[in-house]
Amino acid sequence: MKPPAFEYLAATSLEQAVAALADDEAKVLAGGQSLVPMLNFRLLAPSILVDITRIPGLDFVEGDGDGGLRIGALTRHYTLETSALVQTDFPVLSAAMNHVAHLAIRNRGTIGGSLCHGDPAAELPGLALLLNAQLKTTQRTIAATDFFASALSTILAEDEILTEITLPALPPRTGWGFEEFARRSGDFALAAVGATVSLSGEEVSEARIVVIGAHDTPLRLSAAEALLTSRSGIAAAAKAAQDQVSPSDDLHGSADYRRHLVGVLTRRALTAAWQRAEGSAP
Repeated sequence: MKPPAFEYLAATSLEQAVAALADDEAKVLAGGQSLVPMLNFRLLAPSILVDITRIPGLDFVEGDGDGGLRIGALTRHYTLETSALVQTDFPVLSAAMNHVAHLAIRNRGTIGGSLCHGDPAAELPGLALLLNAQLKTTQRTIAATDFFASALSTILAEDEILTEITLPALPPRTGWGFEEFARRSGDFALAAVGATVSLSGEEVSEARIVVIGAHDTPLRLSAAEALLTSRSGIAAAAKAAQDQVSPSDDLHGSADYRRHLVGVLTRRALTAAWQRAEGSAP
């Protein structure tokens, strides 16, 4: 199928793009890896596409000077996957990007586009939640915890554009784990779990667990996190994660199957995170 007719604007500034979005039926085009298929299936019928890829200053990955990271909204998935800075300071983000679709899509898809699309089975929304991201727009700064409203929906206003993502530095002695299960390489996850464990001595100073693909948004599992006070708590935390999610049935798997996956993947992710925090795994 082909998309319905629309006007096209190649914006050269954020001001021009925001002004064009005053049209209620306008849509932003960044990487286009989610938007274009939806147009072709006629799930969307915008009056105008506002292409922001020519706007300068929105494609970058750089440190903030305090161990954190600043990422421009037009940065490509593959850039995050291969960036030496990301691999050193936020390796869980680099590892998760390897699970995103296929190489051709990672070369075109943008960070901002994925976050604004808000697919609950996509990796980047979950990683934003796991890493306490702050999302800067043309109007305000929004915490990732507040950004995702429901499946394929965020709290962005119609004339608001995401411009930058910031990640605060991870605590010392923080290990990470990311586990995903899909039917085939490149498919959306049936379930995925990202975790970080920060140690102080032999005790956990902070644990974070995020589930992808088992809720209508990425989900932070606070009840499971609270149970991880020592390594012996991994099994209890995995069971709590399984009990905390409420996935739905679909053609690819039942709700019970997805709950089972969440428990298994949480245990694996937490075990890997603990080993990395201890320094016993790369």
